[in-house]
Amino acid sequence: MTATLERGLNALREQIDAPVASFFSSCVSCGLCAEACIFYRETEDPKYTPIRKLDLLRRIWKSEYTLFGRIANMFGLMPKVTEADLTAWEELVYDSCTMCGRCTLVCPVGNDLTMMIRKMREGMSAAGHAPTELVGAAGRHADFGSPMGELHPALHAQIKHAEKETGIPIEMDKAGADYMVLLSAQEIAEYPDVLAAMSRIFKKAGITWTISNDGFEATNVGIQLGNRDVARTLVTRVVEAAEKLGVKGVISPECGHAYQALRWEGPNLIGRPYKFEVVHIIELLDHLRAEGKLKTKGKDTTKVTFHDPCQINRRGGINREPRNLMHMVASNFVETDDAGTMNWCCSGGGGVGANERATDLRFKAFNRKKAQFEKVAPDKIVTMCAYCHHTLEEQLEEHNMDIEVQGLTELIGEYLDDE
Repeated sequence: MTATLERGLNALREQIDAPVASFFSSCVSCGLCAEACIFYRETEDPKYTPIRKLDLLRRIWKSEYTLFGRIANMFGLMPKVTEADLTAWEELVYDSCTMCGRCTLVCPVGNDLTMMIRKMREGMSAAGHAPTELVGAAGRHADFGSPMGELHPALHAQIKHAEKETGIPIEMDKAGADYMVLLSAQEIAEYPDVLAAMSRIFKKAGITWTISNDGFEATNVGIQLGNRDVARTLVTRVVEAAEKLGVKGVISPECGHAYQALRWEGPNLIGRPYKFEVVHIIELLDHLRAEGKLKTKGKDTTKVTFHDPCQINRRGGINREPRNLMHMVASNFVETDDAGTMNWCCSGGGGVGANERATDLRFKAFNRKKAQFEKVAPDKIVTMCAYCHHTLEEQLEEHNMDIEVQGLTELIGEYLDDE
């Protein structure tokens, strides 16, 4: 047995705790998780059944942690997990799962399959069986502060652009501000208009805010890769920056896994609670709406629909807030089938979109979203995740669908009444 294989198997063994054991014990093989999976539904290939993606972890649990499994193991009746198994399962764990959580939601016995996929990725990553794109992005993020590499020059250029557009200064590293704003690399590289929109909205609402040079990037590739050390490093970077500035809150940007990593998993990763509040930008905008501090003027009259990012809605609980905001700025807002908590994934989350090997599979999986959009025939799709935004634009172009995509913060900024 190679050292990397043994390290990977040990990493998988470490993930088998009481919840995992109870999940495997209680699985009734009903197949409902398959019906909830975008990859299974669009390929009808049984290997993409979510519970099957966990088979290596289940084999280790059965052979080493159950009585009958141990007896069978003594007589050589239990198949060992091999290097070839890890190679074969890499596609299932990284290419055909966005960790969207839909399978978890439909499980009749409450098994958190999404959490177990995360655990599987921990072992796979430790064994050296992870996509090179994610491994490279994690290294760049840890070393240079962003999965795209050094983004400080681009960030400062976008800040200058926003200041020129709005006439409102954006202060870096301002101690004692109400909020420290985080951005995703995707927003900095592709959607810089969000900075101008936030600047105008916060100015009107009387909110003080800042961006830290030490911790401005919210994305957490460690979560997607399955490397807790990297994930912890990235969360710690943000936490230390926020606590150094003494802000009351940190604003998570329109980015799904960034929100999951910082809001829900971060305290467990660093082993202590935060000294500040974490709020998603759309949560904050809805709070301002409810307090009468966010007012709009005019509405988009085209047919507009909304795409719910899995990590923000289904896994994060933000469902009502974006709809409150959409009704403020869209007079012809229509919902797709399965909108809200049961919405279908954009097909690119969880690192799948960054994994070149998965391209053909995710293009096929997008047919589920394509059917949703074709049924309502919108002129515009609005979302609250920059990576969903990027994936939707890419997929719509691939499928020859001429539909505009826009971030919700930018849409609110477009109709903000700031006179």
